[in-house]
Amino acid sequence: MIILKTAAEIEQMRKAGALVGQVLERLGRYVAPGVRTAELDAIAEEMILAAGGTPSFKGYCGYPASICVSVNDEIIHGIPGKRVLVEGDIVSIDCGAILDGYQGDAAMTFPVGDVSVEAEKLMRVTREALEAGIEMARPTMRLGDIGNAIQVHAESNGFSVVRDFVGHGIGRRMHEDPQIPNFGSPGTGLRLRPGMVLAIEPMVNAGGHEVMIMDDGWTTCTRDGSLSAHFEHTVAITDAGPEVLTLP
Repeated sequence: MIILKTAAEIEQMRKAGALVGQVLERLGRYVAPGVRTAELDAIAEEMILAAGGTPSFKGYCGYPASICVSVNDEIIHGIPGKRVLVEGDIVSIDCGAILDGYQGDAAMTFPVGDVSVEAEKLMRVTREALEAGIEMARPTMRLGDIGNAIQVHAESNGFSVVRDFVGHGIGRRMHEDPQIPNFGSPGTGLRLRPGMVLAIEPMVNAGGHEVMIMDDGWTTCTRDGSLSAHFEHTVAITDAGPEVLTLP
């Protein structure tokens, strides 16, 4: 069931989204060689709680942390812990927060010091793929238009999009209908309407699209060991076009 949001609800989600954007902005300044992933989690949790919010992820289906920190070939759902970031890593940070009952959800991939040319290109193309998907999030367009825009941009640059995990609707709950694949055919799928709020999140691999889930039951990696990048925004569909709600 698609839950359309009122203007007042979108305003509430804008506040939650801004908090998520602020957290990611600060975490980006802390990402550096020698930093433990658990330190990033502690900073995020402290910021969210200080703002009167609740970390969306902590305890969600048993997830043990406030953010997801996925390094190099880890695509999503990496659990923060003792791992130390090293020069040349890329680190994807996914953050969600609940503020006054409404959710915000966003992700960014950051370089750790100097990274390879391939890693730089992967991060840039994934960010651009997100922007291409957001551009399609307009009334009268369809879900397939979003997925196709993401897929075409990633694949035309020699990369692949993850197919086993997708974006989603969002509101009072983290995951609402509809699911939003990062691939598809233009002009197909659900027609978009004002009041829909979507978490659009391309996950792009430098190699193949196949994934595997590690023994912790959460951390999802590329099957071929290639690098992966992840960018996400919460986006409201309005009569005036797409509005990104997770800007700091």
